Amino acid sequence: MDQDQVAIIQAHPLGAHLDAARTSFNKIARGPDDLDAVSHEDLQKCGLALFSAFLNHPASRLLSSPTGHSNLSGDILRLISAIASNTIHTNRINPLLHAVLTHSPDAEIWEQVYHAVTESTPPRKATSSFLQTPWRLTTSSVVNSSEKRDQMDKLLSDELGVMYVDVPDFYEAFWGGIPQLETASEAIFQKCTQGTQPLFRQGWTGWPDDAKQDGVLSWLANVIENFLQWAPTYRPTTRRPLAQPDTPLDGSVAKRKLDVGLVDDPKADRAGKYHWSHILVPGELKSNPSEDTASKAHLDIARYVKEVFTAQPTRRFVLAFTLCGSWMRLWEFDRLGGIASEKFNINKDGQHFVSTILGFLWMDYEALGFDPTIIKSEHRQYIEIQWNTRKERLILDGLIRRAHSIVGRATICWKAYLEGDKSRPFVIKDSWQFTERDEEGELLQKATRQGVTNVARHHCHETVRIQARDDDIQANVRRGLDITKASNYRAGRAHKPRHLAVEDISRDSSVGSKRSSSQTSALLPPSKRSRSGSASPTKRGSASPTRPDGEPLPNRIHRRIVLCDYGEPIYKASSRAALLAALEGCIQGHESLYRAGLLHRDISINNLMINKGNKDSSLSSFLIDLDLAIEVNRVEASGAKGITGTRAFIAIGVLMSEDHTFMDDLESFFWVLFWICIHYKGPGQKAEATKFKKWNYLNTEELARDKKGIISDERDFIRTAKRTFTPYYQLLIPWVNRLRRVVFPDGKRWQEKDDTLYSRIRRILRDGQKDPLVIAN
Repeated sequence: MDQDQVAIIQAHPLGAHLDAARTSFNKIARGPDDLDAVSHEDLQKCGLALFSAFLNHPASRLLSSPTGHSNLSGDILRLISAIASNTIHTNRINPLLHAVLTHSPDAEIWEQVYHAVTESTPPRKATSSFLQTPWRLTTSSVVNSSEKRDQMDKLLSDELGVMYVDVPDFYEAFWGGIPQLETASEAIFQKCTQGTQPLFRQGWTGWPDDAKQDGVLSWLANVIENFLQWAPTYRPTTRRPLAQPDTPLDGSVAKRKLDVGLVDDPKADRAGKYHWSHILVPGELKSNPSEDTASKAHLDIARYVKEVFTAQPTRRFVLAFTLCGSWMRLWEFDRLGGIASEKFNINKDGQHFVSTILGFLWMDYEALGFDPTIIKSEHRQYIEIQWNTRKERLILDGLIRRAHSIVGRATICWKAYLEGDKSRPFVIKDSWQFTERDEEGELLQKATRQGVTNVARHHCHETVRIQARDDDIQANVRRGLDITKASNYRAGRAHKPRHLAVEDISRDSSVGSKRSSSQTSALLPPSKRSRSGSASPTKRGSASPTRPDGEPLPNRIHRRIVLCDYGEPIYKASSRAALLAALEGCIQGHESLYRAGLLHRDISINNLMINKGNKDSSLSSFLIDLDLAIEVNRVEASGAKGITGTRAFIAIGVLMSEDHTFMDDLESFFWVLFWICIHYKGPGQKAEATKFKKWNYLNTEELARDKKGIISDERDFIRTAKRTFTPYYQLLIPWVNRLRRVVFPDGKRWQEKDDTLYSRIRRILRDGQKDPLVIAN
């Protein structure tokens, strides 16, 4: 913003001019932190009211237009028309709404007005915001990041959306099936009230009045020790509380400390060394009851849960608790988010506290959220699958990929082999798909049967079943609990996911995978396809919860795929020439897939693989992960509740809400190569974080603008590459620039589809592999 613009803004302050728009928003949400959870229709109304206010402000007629013609009011008028006709996504105005609601300085608010009205390149056909799949940014969508807390907390909050609290029957759903619990709790609580110095007398003896952390931890350790002394009469346990609030636990990227948790170690103490993989139940302590809020205790416990999910790949869900002053709340987190019980005062309802703690101590591993279909036997883990007419046992031979988020597909992969035959490696992929989506296993099976090349080959797939039921979130994991009865539920929130939604893609690993859930019958929306390559069709049980208007709540189901091809991500290519060759093979796979009628839509550094397992395979490189793929001829919108792509590699047009085509996937291949050249100093060797890490956090319009700035001018592009490519990849600059020329003709986004782009890109990559400088050590 130049000095003239700043002077105009200072001379014409906004004052109370936007108060009516703020009041309008506050009627539908609690504040700016609720912004992303507001429905599209409500955001549309707020946007229209807000821009009408700007249009009537004198500064809009004095400030210049970003187009250089006329003044800003004309741009605001056009934007009002676009909002009213649904030709732009409302996420375009979210940064402005946030600035207005947080009473940012006038200059910052007007800056966001400029961002909102900035014209895009004349568009290809834009998809209606009601048809295009909305986007969610998750913590797993961050690539090559150091995980700074302020950045990750914002991402985690966006990822989780609304965490529903005061869900009725929560305790009964998760504690109700524990044998002897109520009988034992009543007896043990009675013991607590007896004797000359009872543990409980109108409240817990020794409870610190100020509820400070150290005092509460000391009291908690003492009272649980008493419970444990009385509990063996009913059920012995080796679980103990772990209190190391000042010591970071091993196993996280950033140094994360845990207030309190439960571990399976009878000798747990402050001196021991523990890992996030040891934490069965995490807990968060706050001294002030008023901190039982979404931005305080709720976000803090979610931060711990994210670490537990990341460190424990066989976890389907995580139970946790918060204790704010003497008010306790119980939590359950899964791949849809977090839900919580009604809070209770432990000093008034002592028996409820006893039964809660005993439940945590006595629950079996399945009840705590571990996947019972991944079986432990001696020193190994295995799964059993049905293939054709026989049952096969696959031995897990190492974790390939973790899930680094709470919400989303949570793709997890293991390398595996058939029992008795280590010569053939397989990949087991577990993930949680939206129930509306076509099964990835079906798409892979179709591709394999049609002879698609350079795409991971299908062996078998299934919907994971637990206790003879299909494993989903709403009915199995959450036991049919109804979030529409939560105290903070509002219609429109649960059904429409937040607009910014890059689903799980993540860090630096290999293929992908999913998990399972628990009891309760459930009727899921009917699958668009039959269940497995060989297994019988799934049966559905009783109905999952629905919204008050009868629409089903969002739901995810646990899918498992076994693939025949094992590899490593493309950034581990052994040389510069090998990197170009691997990219060429993956583009060939993409074209083969497209010719078979499937569009991939998630090209990223983790979905392009170099063959490392099957020596008999002719594949040198291949594509994986068809979870977001779609049939090319499908007219209706995808059922996915998330963005089609990995944030750093998404094509500019897709960022601007335009239809996703094969041309956009080819552009994503370019961004993959560009990213590798900047963030790796050799095969698989990460470089220091760069300025491009901000691509993990920018909103979509800013990211599109950033990318357009990178590719628009050849001299500037080469200058940027020389400054940012690592020394090892500097020799690829001429070849990356040649790709830029064909992917972005004249430095602009493509305007018409061009099937020849496949062959032109592959020709450049082949020529690059022959370059003596590229080949040289």
